[in-house]
Amino acid sequence: MKAAGGFQKPHGYFKGWYFKQQNGTDTVALIPAFHTDDCGNCSASLQVITNDRVFHVDFPPQAHEASQKELPVRLGKCLFSEQGMGLDVQTQDCILRGVLWFGPLTPPACDIMGPFCCLPMMECRHSVFSLFHQVDGSLSINGREYVFENGTGYLEGDRGVSFPRRYLWTHCAWGRNSIMLSAADVPWGGMCFTGCTGFVYLNGKEYRIATYCGARLLYLSEDTILLRQGDLQLKIQLLKSRAQPLRAPQNGGMTRLIHESAACTVRYTCSKGSRFRIDFVSDQASFESNWEERAAP
Repeated sequence: MKAAGGFQKPHGYFKGWYFKQQNGTDTVALIPAFHTDDCGNCSASLQVITNDRVFHVDFPPQAHEASQKELPVRLGKCLFSEQGMGLDVQTQDCILRGVLWFGPLTPPACDIMGPFCCLPMMECRHSVFSLFHQVDGSLSINGREYVFENGTGYLEGDRGVSFPRRYLWTHCAWGRNSIMLSAADVPWGGMCFTGCTGFVYLNGKEYRIATYCGARLLYLSEDTILLRQGDLQLKIQLLKSRAQPLRAPQNGGMTRLIHESAACTVRYTCSKGSRFRIDFVSDQASFESNWEERAAP
């Protein structure tokens, strides 16, 4: 680990991780992040989102410690790593304590950004660290206990300057399988295009879905996405939202308000020739849509 306050980046930069855990009925996602706004003010934060609650905890920059690698990272008395996390937070609004242990992570076959990971000056770079892993342990949030025995975990992250102006993101795990898809406006080099990236992880095999793999977005709205990639077809439809407010980066600072459902009702329909077909509705899907949002004039 570096010394405290190890987050040394240019003005207008953020980096965050998304740790998602679920059992048969509950979902808990934790989002530690470090950020420097365009005036050079450094800060750190932890956001916690459950089925029906969200908590925001701010930390001074000296409360952060980071390693040279992606993980582990420390926020105050909280430690986040590839092996699990230990949590100890007490504020006026949030008392959070617990320990979670992760089984072996399942990293994707290659960077989820594909060749775009090599492009300079990208507004936001998305990462996936584990398509699926087992979670065991327990958390207490304001006196409510969340127990994970052979639970399901997912781990991703983002870094850059700002979240995209318009985007849609969803993730869902069922059994030992999972699916994630993100579509966004991507500004680069004075131009802007709409791209997508994601995966279907089914029966231990990853199927990559992305613009750089030839995926074509046939329809995209604030609650529905339809695409085709060769003989693969995918439709995702939000049926019932449970959106809650989260803070998101804008020019490095956490000044933008977005809305995410950590556990809501979504239908996923996907087929790839004769290899597989899935069609199911989940009440524990995560969904975040800011597609109809417009930038302020």
